[in-house]
Amino acid sequence: MNEANVIRIMRGHLEGLFPKVCPSCNRRFNSLRDYLLLTRHHGSAMPFDADEGNWLPTHPLGVVTFAKCPCGNTLALSSEGMKNSLLWGLLNWARIETKKRNQTPRELLNHLREAICKQVLIDEDKSPDGQ
Repeated sequence: MNEANVIRIMRGHLEGLFPKVCPSCNRRFNSLRDYLLLTRHHGSAMPFDADEGNWLPTHPLGVVTFAKCPCGNTLALSSEGMKNSLLWGLLNWARIETKKRNQTPRELLNHLREAICKQVLIDEDKSPDGQ
């Protein structure tokens, strides 16, 4: 597994979480792109299992990233629903990469979050509808 595979897997999971509705203002985010354009990151991404050094959790706490809706409500995207075997593969890659890059799990996850955001926004800009 390499960074490109990890980004593809994570992006696919995140895209599957949409549509999403803010429970406070009922704003509907039809896609990950809509969400990224209309919200702003709120704090660091939280890799709960990795932060605890639990690289093979039987009951994963998972990963969560927060964003602020334009109304001010905090929204979350998480790894909930991801198969354990897939999550374990990602965690194993992260364990190796954090050592190799001398990064914390949060630093690595924030890097991946930014890479996914850029990719989603650039890919949409390159589409025929985005021209």
